[in-house]
Amino acid sequence: MRIVFMGSPEFSVPSLEHLLFNRYEVVAVYTQPDKPAGRGRALVPPPVKKAALRWGLQVVQPTSLRSEEAIAQLDEFKPDVIIVCAYGHILPQTVLDIPPYQCVNVHFSLLPKHRGASPVTAAILAGDEFTGVSIMLVRKELDTGPILSMASVPISPRDNAGTLTDKLSLVGAGLLQEALTGWWRGENTPRPQNDSGATYFPQVKKGDGEIEWRLPAVAIWRRVRAYYPWPGSYTTWRGKQLKIIEAAVLPGEGTLEAGRVVALPGREVVLGIACSEGILGVLKVQLAGKKAVTAADFVRGQRDFIGSVLPG
Repeated sequence: MRIVFMGSPEFSVPSLEHLLFNRYEVVAVYTQPDKPAGRGRALVPPPVKKAALRWGLQVVQPTSLRSEEAIAQLDEFKPDVIIVCAYGHILPQTVLDIPPYQCVNVHFSLLPKHRGASPVTAAILAGDEFTGVSIMLVRKELDTGPILSMASVPISPRDNAGTLTDKLSLVGAGLLQEALTGWWRGENTPRPQNDSGATYFPQVKKGDGEIEWRLPAVAIWRRVRAYYPWPGSYTTWRGKQLKIIEAAVLPGEGTLEAGRVVALPGREVVLGIACSEGILGVLKVQLAGKKAVTAADFVRGQRDFIGSVLPG
């Protein structure tokens, strides 16, 4: 089986390496172009590229897959199947038509729920108790293809988007191999999605992390988890961005002004912020330009923080 693998971020790497560990023939790896990063703006390769080069694989980094040249180059690899895991490009029909065993996508949700670019964030924001991985055939309309295999994963109250994505990436790697083997042998019948149960969540933007204190504490707590590590959930203190890194939901009567910072003596959580319903207990914060610290350490260095009212 000749495989072309398409992926870019760190959580795509387990799927690629699981195929390689099990001696699948990966003839090429497609990933996003290197991007400038850091103060020096030096070009940094995507994690999938780094992994592919470690394995001695051919790496292709087109800016688009819509040109005749890009299509011809892909066709020259003669792939039996194309595996996609967070590649970052929507595949045109000309690409979908190349492999005889179609294009297979690793998607981190229980489809048709949470279609779109940010399914892990969507599951945490929705308060789901379970999410999972869906292995599906790619169709022109985003995340609508029939399902080859699916596995559920529980969401812990301590999970954020980073930790949950790590779990799903490992589950997805094993599930991909099982689904691919069955698909290749003709033992796996694709199951159409029920579009009536579909939900969609778009790409997360940097501004999504700004906290609105007039929301219930449980909603803000979910945002703190859903937007970590990027873009983070943040407010402003003394003109600087203040990120809430870890938090908990505490009971409250709703009599305090939303955004009011309060001390919580005698509790394990020493600092809270009033919301429309309940109090957001703050465990760890990070002021712009500083390292992340516990709420107790932050208050010791910012004694007038208690009693202030945060914007938003």
